[in-house]
Amino acid sequence: MRVAFYAPMKSPNHPVPSGDRLMARLLIRALELGGHEVDVVSEFRTRASTPQAAAALEPAIGAELERLRLIWKSAPRPELWFCYHPYYKSPDPFGPAISAEFAIPYVTAEASYAAKRDRTGWAAAQKRVGEAITQAAVNISFTERDQAGLSATFPQARLARLKPFIDTALFEKVSPAPDPCRLMTVAMMRAGDKMESYAMLAKALRLIEDRPWTLSVIGDGPMRQEVEALFAGFPGRVEWLGERNAVEIAELLGHGGIYVWPGCGEAYGLAYLEAQAAGLPVVAQATAGVPAVVEAGVTGLLTPEGDVAAYARAIATLLGDGQKRDAMGQAARCFVLEERSLARAARVLDGILRRSAGTGVR
Repeated sequence: MRVAFYAPMKSPNHPVPSGDRLMARLLIRALELGGHEVDVVSEFRTRASTPQAAAALEPAIGAELERLRLIWKSAPRPELWFCYHPYYKSPDPFGPAISAEFAIPYVTAEASYAAKRDRTGWAAAQKRVGEAITQAAVNISFTERDQAGLSATFPQARLARLKPFIDTALFEKVSPAPDPCRLMTVAMMRAGDKMESYAMLAKALRLIEDRPWTLSVIGDGPMRQEVEALFAGFPGRVEWLGERNAVEIAELLGHGGIYVWPGCGEAYGLAYLEAQAAGLPVVAQATAGVPAVVEAGVTGLLTPEGDVAAYARAIATLLGDGQKRDAMGQAARCFVLEERSLARAARVLDGILRRSAGTGVR
């Protein structure tokens, strides 16, 4: 099947790494493993910071839609349109129109809709998202939370679940050699939820300064100086490793002891799966989509949202209990390698498309 793949928020070819870019790439690989031919049909970013900026994109959107139509007047047409992560700031203005015009199935993955945004100037963008969700042959959610949200707002929508996954190949080659007191985190350094998580982690570590820990931070970004300032009170205990490639990250994680990242506002967090695949237990908050990637009490400890003291205690618990830490690390590695691999996700995704997208999927 020829699949037209589109990610309105951030193309899988975008130069800046992020969870969105990684998941887009993983979905493409999962589709290809299922035997499908995938084409990233547009690099057009519809993401807008304000309703006014969104409105200003309309002429360019019209031109891009016409470009796509012209291409398929002579070239082989797609047999399915697959849109990753449409939401109010980055709707899909192309897929629903193309799908209706060419009579092909339309599919979304990680679509979201927040009715409260209608009251803040985003009604036009929200209408576009809502119509896409309703039109879709299937809307694939990665978390129960997201699926429940779509079901409540659009009871007529067709829904399916695909649990978050990673390519485990690099981690299968890693032989974990954990340093039990080495805390690890991997995250971009930017404003918003990331900065909030860094701030919470720094506060928690201050509460357990008497414990024998070090922290290794993998990541970079525009707020690196601000992040480093948060941890300035821990001389000699924090190692700044900067941005690393996937191979380096897998190796570095394999030498860690505990993965620590509060996860403020995380949709789910693929970095949690990567850490667990390397054999690290996780300490995070039981918030947003984090429970979809960490098995509470089995592969990690999840603490109440915003409770810095509880978060600090959870880290201290694993620092002080080697048996518990090792058992969780082993369970974490088995959980990801066996249940959240790319190969497994490819089979599940192909099954969803075959069941839900009608005769367009062969």
